[in-house]
Amino acid sequence: MEPLRPADPRSIGRYRLAGRLGAGGMGEVFLGHSPGGRAVAVKVVRAELASDPGFRSRFAREAEAARRVGGFHTAQVVEIDLDADPPWLVTAYVPGPSLAAVVTEHGALPERSLRVLGAGLAEALEAIHGAGLVHRDLKPANILLASDGPRVIDFGIARAAEGTALTVPGGSIGTPGFMAPEQIRGEDVGPAADVFALGAVLCHAAGVRPFGGGPVHTLMYRIVHQEPGLDGLPGGLRDLVAACLAKDPAGRPSPAGLLERLGADGGPIGEWLPDQATRMLDRYE
Repeated sequence: MEPLRPADPRSIGRYRLAGRLGAGGMGEVFLGHSPGGRAVAVKVVRAELASDPGFRSRFAREAEAARRVGGFHTAQVVEIDLDADPPWLVTAYVPGPSLAAVVTEHGALPERSLRVLGAGLAEALEAIHGAGLVHRDLKPANILLASDGPRVIDFGIARAAEGTALTVPGGSIGTPGFMAPEQIRGEDVGPAADVFALGAVLCHAAGVRPFGGGPVHTLMYRIVHQEPGLDGLPGGLRDLVAACLAKDPAGRPSPAGLLERLGADGGPIGEWLPDQATRMLDRYE
């Protein structure tokens, strides 16, 4: 968390702001506290997006749908003000770093951590898809790691940005490397696109780049036309990830199917991350 800057608001709605958690294409995120003292994440939409009537309309629909999402592995939406200038929404605060930050600081995760991560993401997608939403931008920066498993954030919001400057030319909003082939081609994007992204996320967490690197257009070409390289993935996960990364959306497993293959024995998660990553989580408590 960074301190508030001089130009930052000190409160949004009834929430007192305590610091800055980050910023992205949609806007800025602050750590806040409810009147009762609970920690929350306050997301304020960028002014240039808020001034777009089409965006406001889509944001209203998607934010209200996101409010219905429950489950153990999502950050619950607790309040929305769509009439504010700019609009904002409040979610439960997850005391942990992003998967992107953990991998950058500590490197690839071991197989047990990957299995817990994958099962948690599959449960989150079940809840998201059950509410009639498709995430469309599942990536390491949108996954927070807590002591009791991962949390998916920003679900239901990505669709609101379609048709704005955030949209990938000729396609849908998303992040290169985690976009399904149909998303890159600008076709209809359904729940199977999130399963593709889940497979790509597991690769990232394992230190594997299934479609290599290089310029964005080269990466996207490989995703559409070439098979992924999965060397480096634990053997117990390779077939599952390959199924997630199938070119044909109909060939990918459902989140329920992933849970059957990844599910634990029903016992507690326990210490699911390596020691160095667990110590990183302690900084967020």
